[in-house]
Amino acid sequence: MAVRFTTLLAASLLAGAAGAAQAQQKTFWITVGDAAYAQLKQAAPQAIARESRALTAQAATAGKAAAKEQVHLVEVNEEQMLKLSAAVHQTLKRCGGFMMHRSEAEGLAILSPATQKTTLAPVLTRPSYALDNQTLITPLVPQLQATNIGQTITDLSAFTNRYYTTTAGVNASEWLKNKWSTMAAGRSDISVSQFTHTGYPQKSVILTINGTDNGSEVVVLGAHLDSIVSGSVGESTRAPGADDDASGVASLTEALRVMLAANYKPRRTIKFIGYAAEEVGLRGSQDIAVWHKNNNVKVVGVMQLDMTNYKGSASDIYIYTDYTDSLQNDFIAKLVQTYQPSLSIAYDKCGYGCSDHASWTGQGYWASLPFEAAFNQDNPNIHTVNDTFASMGSQANHALKFARLGMSYAMELGSDGPGTPAPADKVETFTGSLSANQKRSFGPFKAASGTFKVATSGTGDVDLYARKSTAPTTTTYDCKSDGATATETCSINMTANGNVYVLLNGYSASNYTLTVTYKPQTP
Repeated sequence: MAVRFTTLLAASLLAGAAGAAQAQQKTFWITVGDAAYAQLKQAAPQAIARESRALTAQAATAGKAAAKEQVHLVEVNEEQMLKLSAAVHQTLKRCGGFMMHRSEAEGLAILSPATQKTTLAPVLTRPSYALDNQTLITPLVPQLQATNIGQTITDLSAFTNRYYTTTAGVNASEWLKNKWSTMAAGRSDISVSQFTHTGYPQKSVILTINGTDNGSEVVVLGAHLDSIVSGSVGESTRAPGADDDASGVASLTEALRVMLAANYKPRRTIKFIGYAAEEVGLRGSQDIAVWHKNNNVKVVGVMQLDMTNYKGSASDIYIYTDYTDSLQNDFIAKLVQTYQPSLSIAYDKCGYGCSDHASWTGQGYWASLPFEAAFNQDNPNIHTVNDTFASMGSQANHALKFARLGMSYAMELGSDGPGTPAPADKVETFTGSLSANQKRSFGPFKAASGTFKVATSGTGDVDLYARKSTAPTTTTYDCKSDGATATETCSINMTANGNVYVLLNGYSASNYTLTVTYKPQTP
């Protein structure tokens, strides 16, 4: 994960320069968040921001105003970069919080108001986020296996390192390409390619499953294939990176395996991506996100899995809310609740530029980062020689949760048809009267995913009950409202298509108006 840069990161970024003296004369551009910029100013006062803009990072909880964070474009040299990285780790005990850019213009583009307003070419239509593929997905969930994930983690962490400039880093990219190609053999609708980057040899790996009838819309699931440790990284440096981020690649690979075994063919195009050079400023994912935007690709959703196998916190899955998309985050929470209902969900923030999702957010796409732990409780072994499969107990049970989440995300979004918008709310109204103790039933109402709301008004005293799947009674219901008047209201959160029934009970003689509001199921 980019959040824990090594103190010699800059030297690696400048690999290939002719000697240290020459390297120190080289400069490059970074965008850096407030906290890391404050450390940079203390460590290197001469590093002055060329441009600063307030970017909106979504608030961590619903109902709170979105937080504004200053992000700064700074030109730095190797020595300043070394000081920044050291200060962030020693003082903040947290992420690097910056993204590297190839030019000043590229950095300015990230800060541009147009980017912040998500003005894309072409203009995108949001997915409906309806969960209407349970019949397809639910039987597949138990088929994902932790042992398969563990084997992929073991294979990837067996490379001496997967650093973006080393021979082993290049070989790791080749290994992933070959593995995914072998898995997809025989499927003419699937291709596996490598994305060549400028300035370093490691390539990103992209597996593409072509959509059947809505292939122009694309769903992206990513993890980064490179690894790093503190100190100078060379050909013989050991950097296993088992959790960071072999675990993310392995979780995606297991999701892919089960989808292929089921011969799943999506309506939208789905891309699985192993990014190069994440640990040195999100470089691989930035190139790929920019390419998609420049080529007018309709990416309708991005999920990043960066570290999935260390359970350092009480909850199972942490959804990071800053520099991600709130509506897609809500969708991801519903996926967990529907397909892994025993799991607990929590929310946290990781700061500016903490992983590859930020590259897509910077280009205006809708991206999310479900993570293994709370931000300050992640794996303490990452970016060390101890980030091994053995240090995680030689098991991948935690990563299995994210593999299942990734599969449900890919298949729910991938199964949508062309430009399917969220359906408008349907409102139905009923009027009548009830005598004391008289009951009246309504339904079924065929509701889609969303909030099902019922309300009454009138005179007298009416009690209101609602229930999914079967008719409610005054003792069995999913929601009720039984105050002392005819004004009542309650709601049910629908995580999937279903029938809802409503019951009115006249506690006393009453005249009522019943209003039912819900998203209807699509034909």
